[in-house]
Amino acid sequence: MAKANTTHKLTKLRALMKEHNVQVYVIPSEDSHSSEYIASCDARREFISGFTGSAGCAVITENSAALATDGRYFNQATQQLDGNWTLLKQGLQDVPTWQEWAAEQSAGGKTVAVDSTLITGSAAKKLAEKIRKSGGSDLVPLDVNLVDLVWADDRPSRPQQRIAVLTENFAGKSVQNKLSDLYAELEKKRSPGVFISMLDEVAWLFNLRGSDIPYNPVFFSYAVITPKGAALYVDESKLDEDCRAHLAKYDVAVKPYETFFHDAEQLHQQCLASSQNEGRGSVGSFLMSNKGSWALKRALGGDAAVEEIRSPVGDAKAIKNEAEMEGMRACHIRDGAALIEYFAWLEDQLITQKAVLDEVQAADKLEELRSKHERFVGLSFPTISSTELDENDIVLTSTCSAAVIHYGPERGNCAIIDPKAVYLCDSGAQYLDGTTDTTRTIHFGEPSEDEREAYTLVLKGNIALDLAVFPKGTTGFALDSLARQHLWRAGLDYRHGTGHGVGSFLNVHEGPIGIGTRIQYTEVPLAPGNVISNEPGYYEDGRFGIRIENIIMVKEVQTKHAFGEKPFLGFEHVTMVPYCKNLINETLLSEAEKAWLNAYNTEILEKTKGYFEGDALTTAWLTRETRHIQ
Repeated sequence: MAKANTTHKLTKLRALMKEHNVQVYVIPSEDSHSSEYIASCDARREFISGFTGSAGCAVITENSAALATDGRYFNQATQQLDGNWTLLKQGLQDVPTWQEWAAEQSAGGKTVAVDSTLITGSAAKKLAEKIRKSGGSDLVPLDVNLVDLVWADDRPSRPQQRIAVLTENFAGKSVQNKLSDLYAELEKKRSPGVFISMLDEVAWLFNLRGSDIPYNPVFFSYAVITPKGAALYVDESKLDEDCRAHLAKYDVAVKPYETFFHDAEQLHQQCLASSQNEGRGSVGSFLMSNKGSWALKRALGGDAAVEEIRSPVGDAKAIKNEAEMEGMRACHIRDGAALIEYFAWLEDQLITQKAVLDEVQAADKLEELRSKHERFVGLSFPTISSTELDENDIVLTSTCSAAVIHYGPERGNCAIIDPKAVYLCDSGAQYLDGTTDTTRTIHFGEPSEDEREAYTLVLKGNIALDLAVFPKGTTGFALDSLARQHLWRAGLDYRHGTGHGVGSFLNVHEGPIGIGTRIQYTEVPLAPGNVISNEPGYYEDGRFGIRIENIIMVKEVQTKHAFGEKPFLGFEHVTMVPYCKNLINETLLSEAEKAWLNAYNTEILEKTKGYFEGDALTTAWLTRETRHIQ
């Protein structure tokens, strides 16, 4: 991870800021759809700062620059940011948020500006309040993006990938039924329209998939649903005859992508005229997601005309139907078979064949093995293939890549996998019937006692969450400590959430549910049909990193009693990959944990062994790794 020289870019940006009378400029990571993962043409924060992590915000002033990111990326950001930047480690005591830092810089009547398509309406409102309290002038929405002007001719073009229909046997619910739910919501709230800007929500609503953003089967689009019908805003050249027929079947109008904001403003003007003609109160508020952009909110008339809500499409999408859940079960067995074959191959290469493999070569092999399985479409995120580094290895300076939480190996500039060290692999794939995300930490040699202890404490947390039983209405915030409890007793912890929602052949990170300490995880209770990750970890800078991740699905469970006549919920695991026996300190496991682990290993063996007929190497590895412990 080399440091980028950002001096020239910042000089050009500050000249443009001066032209536009801006003293503080905010550069979010997201695109105009609030996407976590973005197309290369929208990677403005990465371009200006050199930091490649998926989360963060840059703030530029006339004389300084700051990059804020969370605990997953502290190590990476330290390596990638050059001397022009101050790193704001979000979540640490006495470290300001980027909003607080920006507001502080605005003191003395300075103007703060942002591309209004890249920040949510609620975030803009809160930032404006902080700026005013700090003595700043105002938060100004710019119609032009200053980073784009700096980028100019070198900026990648917008993707133009074709869109495909996801058949109903995979989607599990028709477009008509999904639209009917939205029409009912509009009627209930007497709203003239709901505006959908999240790409995965549009794809889910219309049972369409694309590939405009790497690893995410989505396409650039917006949607508007009014009592009169539905409209999809998209580049029409991406639609083949099947897509056109599919949309026509449900009377979905297709409109140019670039006219979305103009049409939103026109609809606002029409409703305003209608309200004036028919009397105040005759037309309700527009509905838009609280992740919709400030630009959209302004186009629709601002606070007086808009109700920002948690997206009803996002809520519905997070509760998987039976077809989607069955797809998750099936694709995780195939995916587990690929990972089992991979780990068996990797061990043989490193230990028996004495091969020299770097982190990228290993990740490439894993993708090759996945690709041979039925319904494989592609990866669901860049594979995190990471090893400890020998003290004489100069790659990444002296940092252990396995200890970088969201490390991404660079081709030609990554470490050789050390067979005597911890190896962490976090990877996933997109299949027509589901999305996978699995992390396993492996040691092919003789792990140290502290590595085995840390691994086992993480494993105990993983098992504790899998076994959790909780009343309906419980949030992921309330369950987070179950996964951390054993680490806490040893004075250890990790700086990331314990679980994120997972899409169904959609984004690998999906809201609104999750397990962790973020405030949003207190808002939405877990419900049957939610698909979520279970991934506690532990990372020791410069030494090793451990993470264990399974995908689990929320289900209703039977209990002896039913206190308050409430249903009780639990989890069903679908990931089918053994844990590393070599790293488990069995003396730290309870009898109940051993019983759970043995049952899980039996399940893995039974569901995956059929994929390895005639493959003695993989069969032997699987048999060994799933052998019961006493």
